[in-house]
Amino acid sequence: MRFMLIKPPHHEGADSFIARATAANSDRSMLVLPKVFYRSTISRVPNKGPSPAGAVKNRGLRPAQSIFLGFLLVICAGTGFLMLPEATADGVSAGFLTALFTATSAVCVTGLIVEDTPVYWSGFGQAVILVLIQLGGLGVMTFASVIGLAVLRKFSLRRKLVAAAESKSAGLEDMRSVVTGIVKISLSIEAVLALILTLRFWLTYEETFGDALWLGVFHSVSAFNNAGFALFSDSMMRFVSDPIVCLPMAAAIILGGLGFPVIVQLRKHIRTPRLWSMHTRLVLVGTALLLFLGTALVTALEWSNPRTLGPLSWPDKVLAAFFQSVQTRTAGFNSVDIGEMEATTWLGMDLLMFIGGGPAGTAGGIKITTIGVLLFIIIAELRGEAAVNVFGKRLSRAVHRQAITVVMLAMALIAGCTGTLMVISGLPLDAVLFETFSAFATVGLSTGITAELPAAGQIILVLLMFIGRIGPITFASVLALRERRLHYELPKERPIIG
Repeated sequence: MRFMLIKPPHHEGADSFIARATAANSDRSMLVLPKVFYRSTISRVPNKGPSPAGAVKNRGLRPAQSIFLGFLLVICAGTGFLMLPEATADGVSAGFLTALFTATSAVCVTGLIVEDTPVYWSGFGQAVILVLIQLGGLGVMTFASVIGLAVLRKFSLRRKLVAAAESKSAGLEDMRSVVTGIVKISLSIEAVLALILTLRFWLTYEETFGDALWLGVFHSVSAFNNAGFALFSDSMMRFVSDPIVCLPMAAAIILGGLGFPVIVQLRKHIRTPRLWSMHTRLVLVGTALLLFLGTALVTALEWSNPRTLGPLSWPDKVLAAFFQSVQTRTAGFNSVDIGEMEATTWLGMDLLMFIGGGPAGTAGGIKITTIGVLLFIIIAELRGEAAVNVFGKRLSRAVHRQAITVVMLAMALIAGCTGTLMVISGLPLDAVLFETFSAFATVGLSTGITAELPAAGQIILVLLMFIGRIGPITFASVLALRERRLHYELPKERPIIG
């Protein structure tokens, strides 16, 4: 990969400058802009001639800050709408904390609730939740980019940078097609699932066509975006033995959890695996492995549990175990009673929720690629290899630090919040730990204690859901006052490890 740092003339706009710099790349690979270039381009390439004052004024927010504020503003707006009397079934305004918790859970596509969704919220309130799920699942800044594209018919440099940061794109060559592709893929998958569910609810469960359509649309959006909100008080428990409901929903959840970069690459090269990137290989292998392990775990530990899988036939037990394994990929629906599971099953599901799904999708957790990178680092260290090789490619050393940082920040956050929740609620460790993992990984599975937590405990879960959705590194970078770039290196010294 080569970069050409070209000083743009004053008359040249940011978009044309990006195109020229990209064309100068001899290998035609994705253009990646360092932060120094991002800052200089934003602040030194005015649209209408040189102007020092205008240059300072146009520096604006960094992409991480834009994403942070975008999610925050949507949560605030959602909270306001849910506090309207029209949003509740009884016409009495919801309390601030109830509205805030629900809006955060929807925007962060978690699914944890403090009030029964089909009973407490009116049709208007449920529609607000649906819109928040769609906005949060695809990304607030992605939607803003689509709106800007529709209105202005072009992307500014700043919008390209923000959209690339939110979609985890490696560069800026064609952010217009990336963003529009994300929306088209999402709506297509949701439409197919909505059709299947609508027909099933209408023809088999004797719902009116209008009700069946609303149930189908709501659950399709909730499933693909890995939100876990349901319009049935028992979530999906009434469909535990229905493969026509469970399997299409599981498929949509898995697709959403793969991440948009993987889906796009599979569309282009589904029959040529040799062209798949390291990222795609990591996500696909990790997803298959975790789905199998999760299914085996739930099946083995809950097979004879009379309160979960025990009363079911063996095909229904396997279906329920698989469906529940899929939910730990951060979806949050449940076809069996989570609160009645064995404590050992909770612990296994904690680990699966912590890992989560693929990056740049609708799933949460620390992501499959992060845990995959750490696994390959350990293997390389045990073998005494100088470099970390993954699927025939050498891993960048910068990725080592990033993966370790994500895991350590996440573990520290979960440990601190778990201890705090235990102190203020007096609830046992296993239930609190499950709820904490579920909130941070934006899963939405619950042992049933969320509504019982005091106000301070629910606020902690709100913060966990928010940080888990935008990512611990993004959140930490937002809090940083400025970037620190050292122009020297200190002498090396090695402590004793282990």
